[in-house]
Amino acid sequence: MDSINQQQPEDNLKDLQGSDAAQKMKALAERADTCFFCSNIKTGLPFSTRPMSVLKVDDAGNFWFLSSNDSNKNQEVSHDPFVQLLFQGSSFSGFLNVYGIAEVSTDKAKIKELWKPILKTWFTEGEDDPRITVIKVDPTDGYYWDNKHGNAIAFIKQAAGAVIGKTIDDSIEGKLEVE
Repeated sequence: MDSINQQQPEDNLKDLQGSDAAQKMKALAERADTCFFCSNIKTGLPFSTRPMSVLKVDDAGNFWFLSSNDSNKNQEVSHDPFVQLLFQGSSFSGFLNVYGIAEVSTDKAKIKELWKPILKTWFTEGEDDPRITVIKVDPTDGYYWDNKHGNAIAFIKQAAGAVIGKTIDDSIEGKLEVE
């Protein structure tokens, strides 16, 4: 444990597995709505990253995006499917780091399911635009940082801790293992 956790009087570590991990990923991702989608992950080199809107997180914890078939991200995923998704739900909570395997398809039924009118900004021919692809990210693991009782309680605990000079923190964090 690092020093902040040693000063913590409450248990603030909770690893989650299986469906519990998938549900936590879904809840945090839906709060954040967007993420940084990172690809071309190589040791010692900067990875490629771009903001992306998550269009759906299913009950199994899979993340669904729409992307253009001529994008750098699609090209990178076709060469190396390992990606990282980074979420921030608010300034104080809802942080999520997901590592997974991306798969690109042209599944028309899934495109129709995920389609929103605002996407016509990027896909000018609508949901039948021939450039649209679906990216499914199947998470293999992740890590989260959140609070237990909401931002208001977390703030009160932090303020009280600052006044009395003691670590009183409402945080919770842990590993997420979906498979």
